[in-house]
Amino acid sequence: MSKFETHMHTSETSSCGKVEAAEGIRLYKKAGYDGVVITDHFYEKFFEDLAGMPWEDKIDNYLAGYRKAYEEGKRLGITVLLGMEIRFTENANDYLVYGVSESFLKNHPKPYKLGLKEFKKLADRENFLIFQAHPYRAKMIVADLQDIHGVEVYNGNPRHNSRNDKALTLAAGNGLLMSSGSDFHQPEDVARGGMIFPSDIKTIGEFVQALKRRAAELIRTE
Repeated sequence: MSKFETHMHTSETSSCGKVEAAEGIRLYKKAGYDGVVITDHFYEKFFEDLAGMPWEDKIDNYLAGYRKAYEEGKRLGITVLLGMEIRFTENANDYLVYGVSESFLKNHPKPYKLGLKEFKKLADRENFLIFQAHPYRAKMIVADLQDIHGVEVYNGNPRHNSRNDKALTLAAGNGLLMSSGSDFHQPEDVARGGMIFPSDIKTIGEFVQALKRRAAELIRTE
């Protein structure tokens, strides 16, 4: 079995993150998790603020939190995988993406300009999964369901009303994949969500396949 956090931010990359990557991994190790997916915010302003850099160097900056988390994970024996929480320029929605690699990010500049519909085509070609994060939180718009693979049906962030019951109804009623995550930004957020998979997971490919199998237990701390 593998107990995973699916939605974690680091202070090195996400401006709203209040915990350094290595410390976050230590907190999750202490909480009994086997793995974490780093889903730092991926949006236009982050990259615009790095003006003058080649795109590859900007991605290296973006990956700072993930890389530090990965190194701490190796030291402690907790699996750390790369994901992202992308926001397209078309609206304020957030989408958790699972399956991306460092090389993909470096070879596809400014994917946030594509919009969800075009990015979904790319995701299907590359075998990524797109989950709309907290779709019923204030200022969010429920996406066209043809353009996502799943929904974050439980978001454990205690500082937002994510209306998780509505997200669960949306996913269940439309046959979408489901995820649960803590939306970790601060120490108080640790272990407020996540998923327990019936098999060990060591790679992002295994994580994607496990999500597709729909066999995981969703952690909910309501």
